[in-house]
Amino acid sequence: MSLLEPFHHAFMIEALLVGALVGTVCAVLSCFLVLKGWSLMGDAVSHAVLPGVVLAHLAGLPLALGAFVAGLFCAGATGWIKANSRLREDTVLGIVFTGLFAFGLVLFTKVETEAHLSHLLFGNILGIERSGLLQTVAVALPTLAVILTLRRDLLLFCFDPAHARAIGLNTTRLHYLLLALLAATVVASLQAVGILLVVAMLVTPGCTARLLTDRFDGMLLLAAGSSVLATAAGVYASFFLNGSTGACIVLAQAGLFALALVFAPQHGLLARHRAVAPGGQAAGI
Repeated sequence: MSLLEPFHHAFMIEALLVGALVGTVCAVLSCFLVLKGWSLMGDAVSHAVLPGVVLAHLAGLPLALGAFVAGLFCAGATGWIKANSRLREDTVLGIVFTGLFAFGLVLFTKVETEAHLSHLLFGNILGIERSGLLQTVAVALPTLAVILTLRRDLLLFCFDPAHARAIGLNTTRLHYLLLALLAATVVASLQAVGILLVVAMLVTPGCTARLLTDRFDGMLLLAAGSSVLATAAGVYASFFLNGSTGACIVLAQAGLFALALVFAPQHGLLARHRAVAPGGQAAGI
């Protein structure tokens, strides 16, 4: 089999394009989630959309609508419980998203539906239907546009919310806007990589870029670039391995993160090792 064989198939080209779009929007948002410390929030929202998808299917509504509403409900319920109890936010998130995910699994097992559970959990980027493709593009492009347009306000809110309030920004509105963007990104990624793997798409690129640069605009570019590269590598490798495409994409992203962790010029393990003098103190001190 030729190494160029994947590029002779229309479904592979389509998968590469869809993967690049999904990877870009996930990577850009992941930079804000990493700075805000909301990695677990991405995990929670991605898992919480399952019951919304099933209920939307039963009601004859668009699956994207059900997923979006369920994601917002998860975020809103977490905020309400945290405000009315003595529990920490990460604890509440763990309770809410596992409960909603379990509820979704029960619905799948008890309700007759033609929806494919494996596709929702792991994605089906190689066999995505035309309607799913249009849905992904229709959600991902506006989401990416909003994030890039408001990136400075969102950056300040994530990095220093007190200063954001002091200069007149509505931090409550930005809080819920970021949650809405997170839910929309999960919806856009649902059919490509699935519920279980989208959390990696929402965390790993931002972490990789954070190791490589201290400038936020550079972080956005590096995150998007690494995500697109990993997506292309994962889609290409899955063709020959006959394995889960979403899993291959996530493995490629994990590989890039490992390389950045070791070889990043300033914050990598090798750079930190070189900066330490033989006596155990930083060189030049």
